[in-house]
Amino acid sequence: MTPVETSWTTTAPLVVVGALLVGCLLGGAMTWWTMRLRAERDLAAAETERDLLRDRVGDLEHALDADDRTAALLAPLGETVARVERQVGALERDRVSQYADLAATIRGVQTTTGELGRATHSLAGSLHSANVRGAWGEVQLRRVLEHAGMLERVDFDTQVRAVGSNGRGVRPDAVVRLPGDKILVVDAKAPMRAFLQAQGDEVAAEDRTRLHAEHAAALTGHVQALCAKEYWSAFETTPEMVVCFVPTEAMLSAALAADPSLHETAMRSRVVLVGPGSLFALLRTVAFTWQQDALSANARELLTLGRELHTRLATLGGHVGAMGASLSRSIESYNRLVGALEARVLVTARRFHDLELVEDRIEAPVPIETGPRPLTALELLDEVSAPDRRPELLVDGTVSDRPDSDDADRGLASG
Repeated sequence: MTPVETSWTTTAPLVVVGALLVGCLLGGAMTWWTMRLRAERDLAAAETERDLLRDRVGDLEHALDADDRTAALLAPLGETVARVERQVGALERDRVSQYADLAATIRGVQTTTGELGRATHSLAGSLHSANVRGAWGEVQLRRVLEHAGMLERVDFDTQVRAVGSNGRGVRPDAVVRLPGDKILVVDAKAPMRAFLQAQGDEVAAEDRTRLHAEHAAALTGHVQALCAKEYWSAFETTPEMVVCFVPTEAMLSAALAADPSLHETAMRSRVVLVGPGSLFALLRTVAFTWQQDALSANARELLTLGRELHTRLATLGGHVGAMGASLSRSIESYNRLVGALEARVLVTARRFHDLELVEDRIEAPVPIETGPRPLTALELLDEVSAPDRRPELLVDGTVSDRPDSDDADRGLASG
């Protein structure tokens, strides 16, 4: 082994150890540097996060302040919202109650409508009976007569029996009395079966037209039947016609629309077709005629009463004048009596007081200075100036003539 080899052998481990130490130192330095860099990075990150958190806290504090201010501003609004909620709750309770009441009312209306529908069907069914239709027409006729201001058994009679020229008995529904002992015959048994059938909702248009034509034909047949009865022959003081009363205007209009010549046909048969309005106008005219006739009769009676009252007033004026003259003579006699009493009697009587035989002094009576009021009316003065032709008003209301004023005075005294 050479020295070089020996020295290498000796120094080799040292180099290795040194290299290992240098490697360890370098590794430690690198680790420390790496850890320092990591720590600085973590510290920077922490500082950044701290700054961010500080900014976040500041923002949250500002937001909290803004929220407090907003809450302070919204506090009245919150109270208002609370009141609105309470009001809404009350309205909701009222709505529920009202809906319940409305539901009850609707149920009541439905029940009433059902009852009304049943009553209507019952009425419609009843009107299909001839007797019921006739009774309804008579009731309608009576209502029109009463609305026109007429009184039964005074201005009109119902169900009057009479005998026509052909020997047949007739009984019109009403006989209206006219001034001058005249009468007007009214019939109220117009047919209406086909018209009632045409009023159904389920009736088709062509069926309704057919039923209206049947209604017009039935009314035409009724007019011919009335013409055949000859009501005017059963009553002597009636015009040669009869009034056919149709209970509704719609019934008459439907018949005329289906047969426009119905009116002309009825007039040729001496039958006048009228509805409630036309009959009311006719009856009001009759009632007005009765009023004018009553006014004329009352005017004649008033004229007679006025003349009689004027005559009696004149007679009474004569009696009043005679009484005034008598009162004047009585006042003159009384005043002469007072003068004689003062001049002849009281003078002597006062001597008793002067001689102290009596204590009370006799007062003289006062004469009457006011006389009766004289008559000023010309009518009364004429009667007073003619006593020889003045009639006397007796107690029983009769008038008798007296030849002189003394007899009239005696008549006044006896009255």
